[in-house]
Amino acid sequence: MITSLTDRITLNNGTQIPGLGLGVFKIDNTTTATTVASAIQQGYRLIDTAQIYGNETGTGAGIQQGLVATGLQRADLFITSKVWNAHLTYDETITAFNDSLSSLGLDYLDLYLIHWPGHDAYRDAWRALEDLYRAGKIKALGVSNFEPHHLKDLLTFAKVMPVIDQVERHPKLNQAALRTFTAHHDIKLQAWSPLMQGQILDNPVLQEIAASHHKTVAQVILRWDIQQDILLVVKSVKPKRLASNAAVFDFKLSPEDMQRIDALNADLRVGPNPDEFDF
Repeated sequence: MITSLTDRITLNNGTQIPGLGLGVFKIDNTTTATTVASAIQQGYRLIDTAQIYGNETGTGAGIQQGLVATGLQRADLFITSKVWNAHLTYDETITAFNDSLSSLGLDYLDLYLIHWPGHDAYRDAWRALEDLYRAGKIKALGVSNFEPHHLKDLLTFAKVMPVIDQVERHPKLNQAALRTFTAHHDIKLQAWSPLMQGQILDNPVLQEIAASHHKTVAQVILRWDIQQDILLVVKSVKPKRLASNAAVFDFKLSPEDMQRIDALNADLRVGPNPDEFDF
């Protein structure tokens, strides 16, 4: 379990990833640059973007601004991007990766993900990722929004194991079956939309737990994930909110708190169902 914003967890290939990072979904390029730079200055070391977000240029600018402001080196950061569903042939995946690298202004990525399973159209894309990994262009490979049956299929042909499955995960969708499967195969779960896009912040159970710890509901939810070794990417464009999201290391949820939050599960999604979503 991580104990600070800069703490890292070791993945199955030996790469170390910060446990809590910034996601930049649906942030425009200009705001992304400012937000990323601010996050780095506040101690964030993981930045998560994607080709389809349309803000890799802004992410890259923010990375450079943050490095200059802090004196950090590129190796101190962990940068993730993703290949979109429309580019899952071998050649398209290679091109998409190179385009992302160019937009970000980087010479390697720490993690590259297949964004969605795309009706199982990921075999050639995974082969492309493996070749980029062997060439040293990617430090670790992973997937996003894969269900257990997608992972089972992937593991039948993958020569390089995925290190992460980044999925929607929050108290209303606790992904228990997926957690069991990924733990068995030493694949880490990373939560996107851990706050359910704000739709769960008025939940009375969470509000009661938050009040007992003199914390916000958002902080309680993030702590719930951290105490289960779930990796996190959390979005905010506000410096105060970035700081608040990181203030989750000075308290601990009790076993009863954890059980009460677990009991909120309703298998409810705010994002698409991976088995139905294409592009």
